Amino acid sequence: MINARGSAVSPPAAPRIFSPPLRVSIVGAGPAGIHAAGALAELAPGTKIDMFERLPTPYGLVRYGLAPGHAESEKFVDSLHTVLVASDFRLFCNVEIGKDLSVEDLRSSYDAVIIATGAPRDALLDIPGVELPGSFGAADFVGWYNDHPDAPQHWPLHAESVAVIGGGNVALDVTRMLLVEAQSLQATDVTDEVREGIAGSRVREVHIFVRRGPADARFSPNELRALGELPGVDVVVDAADVAPDRHIERMTKQLVHARLAVETLRGFADTAPADRTAQHRVHLHFYRQPVEILGNGKVEALRVERTDPDGYGHVTASGVCTDYPVQAAYRAIGFLGTPLAGVPFDHGRGIVSHRSGAVVDESGLPIAGLFVTGWMKRGAAGLIGAARPDARQTVETMLRQLDSFGGRRADRSRIEEVLAAGDLFPVDWEGWLRIDAAEKDLGVEHGRPRVKIGDREELVRIGTKSAVHAE
Repeated sequence: MINARGSAVSPPAAPRIFSPPLRVSIVGAGPAGIHAAGALAELAPGTKIDMFERLPTPYGLVRYGLAPGHAESEKFVDSLHTVLVASDFRLFCNVEIGKDLSVEDLRSSYDAVIIATGAPRDALLDIPGVELPGSFGAADFVGWYNDHPDAPQHWPLHAESVAVIGGGNVALDVTRMLLVEAQSLQATDVTDEVREGIAGSRVREVHIFVRRGPADARFSPNELRALGELPGVDVVVDAADVAPDRHIERMTKQLVHARLAVETLRGFADTAPADRTAQHRVHLHFYRQPVEILGNGKVEALRVERTDPDGYGHVTASGVCTDYPVQAAYRAIGFLGTPLAGVPFDHGRGIVSHRSGAVVDESGLPIAGLFVTGWMKRGAAGLIGAARPDARQTVETMLRQLDSFGGRRADRSRIEEVLAAGDLFPVDWEGWLRIDAAEKDLGVEHGRPRVKIGDREELVRIGTKSAVHAE
């Protein structure tokens, strides 16, 4: 087949019918896992799918990773719901693989296992002072304001000047939530506790530090514009940081999103100082990399080093450093997957070792029946929509491998025994629908579409219709 650009492309895979039907387990019920279920329903109709999720609710990143009030959040949930109900699936939330069941339990009970657990850990920032009180990972803060069951119940927002390290949309989300007006969250699904925490914030100024230039930052134009539209906030950009050079001009000609982002940043830079009258400010600093968090027992400043661009998108350290007085520093430099016992893991990249989604051992050979998709496959990069083609590639690889290896192995008796033993409290699909209804009922009480329930025990109680649970 030839695409619109005249390039050869592979024809779409034809559906495969297996007799008896395949039995596949998916570890993780976020976008990656759900799109894997959708790909199985399309490419191997009749496949029986068991989906395991350690949290009491499905949807992962869509539920717990987007900023409150995100315009696309409900759309994403509706889309994932549609994909999931079109599959022949069973949902087991509140069941943790690696704790309640092992990967080997799954491998011995299903024809195939797909790992889709995402990337919940903050990437490491290896600089002195990163362990000081007041130095935070973005994942914990995002979890707090999204009422993640494992997140802290309270968050310290005592700093007046804050550093945010990172050049992507998570850095922008963190910044917006540090400066957002609490009343603007009234129509969102956050709890009153989060809203009250935001209302008590003392943050007045945020400095965002980006190692490379404006054309290489991973800010989406929409997120940048949203930052500039925050009530009571001025965004400050040094005109020298967004001045034309050969690399910026090349990137903005080739990539629409880079052009739109740079145009937005230049609009911020062109604002006259006399027109910056807001009480809160965001300073966007490009060509700056952190070298040390300074402080005596707590964060007191961030030392950053100027980087010099080479005209090709790379930068080198200049040796010229500046200290910015801040009382808190947030690291938003990316996320890593968490190793799972029984699954080969690339610790340097924070992903499962694989080839086109087929998990491989230390010698690079595929492990029969074991696959990976999503951020555990490709790293924490790309928008939520990237989960769909990624999952399809993994499922296509899986179907080819099953043909090559043979040896159907589905026998779910061990799984059924563990789940029926009484010491687990799985939340099934009907249980999730009860949670969903309960949150919407809370929303009605508060004049909102939904109020999220953040307490794990309460989620499990509603999801299992039980009154007492042992953790």
